[in-house]
Amino acid sequence: MNIVLATENLHKKEELSSIFLDHSLFIPKDLGLSFDFEEDAPTFLGNSLGKAQTLWDVVRERAGSEPLAVLADDSGLVVPSLGGEPGIYSARYGSDVYGHMLESSERNRYLLSKLEGITDRRAFFVCCMTCILDDYTIYTVQETMKGAIIDKEYGHGGFGYDPIFFVDTYGKTVAQLKAEEKNRISHRGKAGAKLARLL
Repeated sequence: MNIVLATENLHKKEELSSIFLDHSLFIPKDLGLSFDFEEDAPTFLGNSLGKAQTLWDVVRERAGSEPLAVLADDSGLVVPSLGGEPGIYSARYGSDVYGHMLESSERNRYLLSKLEGITDRRAFFVCCMTCILDDYTIYTVQETMKGAIIDKEYGHGGFGYDPIFFVDTYGKTVAQLKAEEKNRISHRGKAGAKLARLL
């Protein structure tokens, strides 16, 4: 099946391609499509459904004789001791303070500065994934990955908050894990595996 991802993030496409092995994944740009969605829902579920529906409206006319699906996810990092920050604002975290979108390393430094003096460093990633096969066939899965925020970056793999997110099971940050290890335990990997089985 051809699956169009509701993202232009090539890191996400790469991760999902290793999960949805029996399918061909595309980002809207690959198909000459324009896609934009404002993540203004208060939950991961709301943003995931909204993204998927918005992209489905764009690609619906292409769905016909050839199987075509839309896949969206909204994911982020939740730190309970910070009241759930960055949460649904994970990708935009700190931009209101600095007046521009931060690079991953800048966001990580900003998060670490907010955690200074805080001993409870527990955190978890959330991924809510939505797949639309037709107007009335919609699947949604939400998964988590638990860990803790350490005080400096380690590792060069992954992206986003991965270098500061420590996983006890492996004794490493997510950025130090091999791709197959990450996909096995990550929020996105677990949600994607369940959707892949459904498909």
